[in-house]
Amino acid sequence: MDEKTSEKLAAIEALLFFYGEPIAKAKIAKITGFTEKECGDLLKTLAANLAADANRGLMLLEEKGSVQLATKPNLAWLAKKLVESEFKEELTPAALETLSLIAYLGPVPRSTVDYIRGVNSSFILRALLIRGLVVRELQAGKKNIYEYSASFDFLKHMGIANVTELPEYEKYQGILKQFEAESVAETPPETGSTQ
Repeated sequence: MDEKTSEKLAAIEALLFFYGEPIAKAKIAKITGFTEKECGDLLKTLAANLAADANRGLMLLEEKGSVQLATKPNLAWLAKKLVESEFKEELTPAALETLSLIAYLGPVPRSTVDYIRGVNSSFILRALLIRGLVVRELQAGKKNIYEYSASFDFLKHMGIANVTELPEYEKYQGILKQFEAESVAETPPETGSTQ
């Protein structure tokens, strides 16, 4: 395998790791700039590499045109132990940070949470879902983008009837609106085709 192909393969693996949920092959092509055929070939190579190496803990799942990195079945015990330990322990600072973002910004997609935190939040989100502190619903008008919100259990634990009762809620909503307005203003307009 040449160096350029190795770099593309690494880029796809990194994208799948960062995304953390099923992602359409067409979306991978759009994000990476690779052709759909190239993405298909690279994904086949990645799946074969992961399956062939007994020392790798991951495998590639594929269903209905979407793919996702997952733990190999023989290592399911590890995920089970991790989830059990999560329930026995207090929420970590990272989990509290993620929960706060969801409570104040929700409904919010994982990509926004990841962007603000600067790291992949998929495991923490799963842990919060399992604990019943957040809920996940499909974003209106989107096929595979989920948004996260604070759950009723979270509100009950906090002793409030609505997220708007959180301390300084209006202040943080104002900061969010300002950030969104600045982001839109800084985004260059897309140029159309001149055919």
